[in-house]
Amino acid sequence: MSHPVDVHVGRKLKQIRTLRRLSQTDVARQLNLSFQQIQKYEIGSNRVAASRLFELAQIFDVSPAYFFDGLNDNDEKTTANDPGMEIVTALAAIKDDAVKSRIVTFIEDVSGMTVARQG
Repeated sequence: MSHPVDVHVGRKLKQIRTLRRLSQTDVARQLNLSFQQIQKYEIGSNRVAASRLFELAQIFDVSPAYFFDGLNDNDEKTTANDPGMEIVTALAAIKDDAVKSRIVTFIEDVSGMTVARQG
């Protein structure tokens, strides 16, 4: 059974990866890992070491604390009903990159913020 903190960190990893429009393979290459390892991190079955968390924070240009944001509020009910995570999950399921791009542009327009893109 996965520890709730590992599950939370994994969800945050998936969220930022999806928002930055990177595949699991893209992130894995930067860390010299397999995409399967990123999958395991994202579902919380493998714990992310502190050094790896630091590397992930650098890749995504966020503080390592980002991965723990909302942890104290996190229970199964809250996570299951989190509209932000629902959007991230739905966006990740879209295969057409052009459609994803249009949706992200719409969200940026509505929110007034720009999503940093990895190049």
